[in-house]
Amino acid sequence: MTIQTTERLVKLRELMKKPENNVDAYVVPSEDQHGSEYIASCDERRAWISGFNGSAGCAIITLDKALMFTDGRYFLQASQQMDRNWELMKQGLPGVPTWQDYLTNNLPASSRIGIDPTLITENDSKPLSSSRNEAELKGSQTLVPLTTNLVDVIWGSDRPPRPKHAVVPLDRKYSGESVTSKLNRLASAVSSNTPAPLAFVLTALDDIAWLFNLRGSDIAYNPVFFSYAVVHFQPSEASDSSINPTAVLFLQRDAIERVADLKYALGSQVEIRPYEAIWEYLKDLGNQVRSTFADKGQRKLVLIPDKASLAIVQAVGVDISNIAPSPITVLKAIKNSTELEGFRQSHIRDGIALARYFSWLEEKLGEEGNEITEWEGAEQLENFRSELPLFKGLSFDTISSTGPNGAIIHYSPNPKDCAVIKQDQIYLCDSGAQFLDGTTDVTRTWHFGTPTEEEKRTATRVLQGHIAIDSAIFPNGTTGVDSWARKALWMDGLGSIVIHRHGTGHGVGHYLNVHEGPHGIGTRITSNASPLKAGMIVTNEPGYYADGKYGVRIENVLIINEVETPWNFGDKGFLSFECVTMCPIQTKLVDQSLISVDEKRWLNNYNHKVWEKISPLLRNDDRALKWLEKECQSI
Repeated sequence: MTIQTTERLVKLRELMKKPENNVDAYVVPSEDQHGSEYIASCDERRAWISGFNGSAGCAIITLDKALMFTDGRYFLQASQQMDRNWELMKQGLPGVPTWQDYLTNNLPASSRIGIDPTLITENDSKPLSSSRNEAELKGSQTLVPLTTNLVDVIWGSDRPPRPKHAVVPLDRKYSGESVTSKLNRLASAVSSNTPAPLAFVLTALDDIAWLFNLRGSDIAYNPVFFSYAVVHFQPSEASDSSINPTAVLFLQRDAIERVADLKYALGSQVEIRPYEAIWEYLKDLGNQVRSTFADKGQRKLVLIPDKASLAIVQAVGVDISNIAPSPITVLKAIKNSTELEGFRQSHIRDGIALARYFSWLEEKLGEEGNEITEWEGAEQLENFRSELPLFKGLSFDTISSTGPNGAIIHYSPNPKDCAVIKQDQIYLCDSGAQFLDGTTDVTRTWHFGTPTEEEKRTATRVLQGHIAIDSAIFPNGTTGVDSWARKALWMDGLGSIVIHRHGTGHGVGHYLNVHEGPHGIGTRITSNASPLKAGMIVTNEPGYYADGKYGVRIENVLIINEVETPWNFGDKGFLSFECVTMCPIQTKLVDQSLISVDEKRWLNNYNHKVWEKISPLLRNDDRALKWLEKECQSI
């Protein structure tokens, strides 16, 4: 549904022209003040001003233009949701600049670029900031941090309030590690930094939730809570790095009212303060570091994540801030044995709900005169999941898409206006759940009628890419495995569509965000910046998307394990994948003339494993059991 934005843009430009603002362009990023990918409704500023509600994108509004910069996952969705006021900038395609480059190269000299410094990182601001020398700055653009967010002013009383839900401890039987142990491991991880930091500022909500073994529900589908934290590795007057680290956790007032339970769970190492107190605390921290170490030649003593906002860096002070990737991202990404077993068990339970849903859907679609919409299907799947032990909610908005909607990669059905699922169309369902012991994310593509030869061929090519990743054995330190998933698609000339639209895999949090870094499988630089390591979780989800026709994706969640090989060249050690997702892959969509003997064996073995794990748990659902038996038959 297209949102009309003319009035909103007129009001925004009026604010931009006011003397107290006086800016020629205004930047509206997707993220909240914590750099979150998925955000609370009160922080959906970019969606509100543009109408485009995908999870990635940056809006640039000048006095005469409105531009939306987003990646290939959202080209189709953005073009459908935005009105004619907006120009879509398809990032990743040749000749399309970044939003920073666009502002630098297209605005007149001496233009003023307005930003909310709590929503943009220090690194993202660099191309626009005064880091250039004075000769370069003369006549160039100026970055203008504004204390008031201009979109919030226009949004006014219609803007939803900030959530302030309960913050609860995650029992150690699920986390597998105490807060004290995590703080000590963090201290050890940063001790090799030169110089070793005195303090570390945490701004990412999932980093904070993981470190303190806490969970919340301030952001839909993500069990996180609004917070900041500062970890101190030693008193400022001491030099003994072996002193136990301490931390200050900044929580919203409603959470602090229930502070007794949290204090007991966190222990004496962690002090709790109000959420809003972070800014004065950081200013005081910066002043203390300067006064104590001014004469010792060591300045960059406060570690700040590179995803933190410009406002955080400015509060501490650029002069003493060491801006670098958060060490917690790698610590969090490598799961302990308790977390890994939780992933296995939660995916088995999830397989029960998937079997019940797809069998129900197939039966309903076969009933004459019965219609099931995409939204009704998603609701029924959630109902089945909600009956499972340890279920806490969905891990993202279910992508229940039939026919052409399957080509919209992150499609979400509108309950008031969505398609009816049809037997003669491909049905793509990407869904997941949050359990106390793990997070699931699974995509299956089905055809409940008779697929065309084209549909079978493309689905088979996607399956071959999926099998190539699942079967891979590779040395420690490997990053670039993405091309293995694309080889079969490239053989049919389908590669360019896939490359620009969707990566092959992403990390998954443990009862945390369904998208978790730092690793991944894809063509983007970020996907290849961190090597795959034993204990990491990653998805395997190659796909093909034919605009206006259908989409195909097969997604499983994988654990990365060490593996024994006949030789160990270079003493690197080798890794392989263990699949934990338990849902059959439809053989009806497989063109058997295209697959090898090994690929057929893989498919039969996988579906047989699903039958072994799930069928004993479906004894009270005859429909689901019969469906599972049918779908797990060997070919």
